[in-house]
Amino acid sequence: MTWQLLRRSTRNTLAIKCAVLGAIAVTCGISNQLLVAQEASPTSDRVLFESGVTSFVNESTEVSERFRLPDHTFEFSQRFVKRWGNSTYIYDVCFPSPIETECLENNTVPCEYFRPTSASTDGRCPAVVVLHILGGDFELSRTICRSFATQGVGSLFLKMPYYGPRRPSESKRRMISPKLEETVEGMTQAVLDIRRAVAWLASQPEVDSKRIGITGISLGGIVGCLAAENEPRLARGCFVLAGGDLPVIVMESPEMERVRDYNLSRNVDRDRAVKLLSEVDPLTYAASLKGREVLMFNATKDKVVPPACTEKLWKALGKPKIEWWNANHYSSIVYLPKGLVEITSFFARPIE
Repeated sequence: MTWQLLRRSTRNTLAIKCAVLGAIAVTCGISNQLLVAQEASPTSDRVLFESGVTSFVNESTEVSERFRLPDHTFEFSQRFVKRWGNSTYIYDVCFPSPIETECLENNTVPCEYFRPTSASTDGRCPAVVVLHILGGDFELSRTICRSFATQGVGSLFLKMPYYGPRRPSESKRRMISPKLEETVEGMTQAVLDIRRAVAWLASQPEVDSKRIGITGISLGGIVGCLAAENEPRLARGCFVLAGGDLPVIVMESPEMERVRDYNLSRNVDRDRAVKLLSEVDPLTYAASLKGREVLMFNATKDKVVPPACTEKLWKALGKPKIEWWNANHYSSIVYLPKGLVEITSFFARPIE
């Protein structure tokens, strides 16, 4: 297979997104009043602002060398933002990335913590790291987090490298870059950021450290799977519209056109590209996730993440539960309201 592929273009409309987000709100029990954020103080057991130090302690020596971190401590800050209806307290959380880059803004990891109002400090609340899509649609991730909170599941929405406040307006750098070396660097940093995020979640008094999971859609699902494979404290993962074999995804995905064109114009050797991308390919590390709970949702007509790439990852993960939607990558959004009910239940239930 060569790098050359016909150009494709697919667009989601704002109307579809709004309709689906509304459907999620209804399906997942987020009442109309939740669609307006309420500025209010949290309960007395929570402070408006907090800073402190969290410990990162390795629980396994089997993590791939690329994603290893030594035992260490790191600082964090946490600021109460608002109460969302009756179900959720929302906080801004940030901590330094384990990786220092030339972009100062990228060296801080901004997160949003959605703490269920029902959560007590007895450590019984499950929690999930939530990752966004390639296009950086943060509102979709926030909707997922709010859905989790209505069922007593906490979540930490993490903004990946070079997204949102992590990239100044004048910067052209992206996590998924036409330069494959930069893509490998960006995805590596994302996984290391997630490892620190898991350590922070595990330190929260209301969180059950044995019931921390991760989820993401599309790029978020791919990175989420990669992180779960290299963070033993992630007990379960739900990966939506994700797959393995990154060289094929890069060569075939309409969303990767800019990456393909760049490498074609520079006659980048395919073998070199395969070797580079294998370092951040979920297929490479899939064996380490066997034995943990995994749930997958994928689309039968997906051209962004081809079904063949999904099946490769599914088999490599030990054939976990998978649900196929009769849709393409973009029209799958109409299945998300029902899917989110299943995803929330997956993370809320006890560990088997």
